[in-house]
Amino acid sequence: MNQAASSLPLPPLAWLVDLDGTLYRAAPMKRRMAMELALFGLHRARLLSQFRHAHEELRALQTKDPCASFAPSPYQEQLKRAATRTGKTVSEVSEVVSEWMIERPGRWLYKHRREDLVEEIRAFRQQGGLTALVSDYPAASKLKALGVTDLFDQVVANGETKELTRLKPSPDGYLLAAQRLGCQPPQCLVIGDRDDADGAAARAAGMQLRLI
Repeated sequence: MNQAASSLPLPPLAWLVDLDGTLYRAAPMKRRMAMELALFGLHRARLLSQFRHAHEELRALQTKDPCASFAPSPYQEQLKRAATRTGKTVSEVSEVVSEWMIERPGRWLYKHRREDLVEEIRAFRQQGGLTALVSDYPAASKLKALGVTDLFDQVVANGETKELTRLKPSPDGYLLAAQRLGCQPPQCLVIGDRDDADGAAARAAGMQLRLI
């Protein structure tokens, strides 16, 4: 075998798939939810903005300190920071976030799911491929709303997987998924939508990458 052929990546044994913006189209969902928020939840906008800001803040902290982690989970840390900045309790923030970032979007997710990607994943599994979902947000309700719960052998999600204490671009989530599937990192293909998150995490983990 010549050197060029031997350097080609091997066909992946496992697909590790991001959720938000990957399994469904993010742009129309954001427009729909912005309209719904303006009509029915404008008084919640500041709280939700603080929650989202906390997410990017945690990512920035990880960039400054690669050893930074957030126990019991980054999701709980986001809730805590948003609560502190808005004068609400963590329970109150959690209730609003669940309604506006999980429950309400769940009614529209199926309409915007990427049918071509879903069918690709289904075909890959039928050929014996392994699959995992890796998300920086809780995933169970969204997967159910999308009708794809059965497409993944493993789910690694912030706020639902106790071992996960760092966000992408940390490779932790993808490495944990590979370990649970019994695969080595080079045998895994990461499928995501953000090069600065999914892409950077895949490269740090030594995995193959496909951006949507």
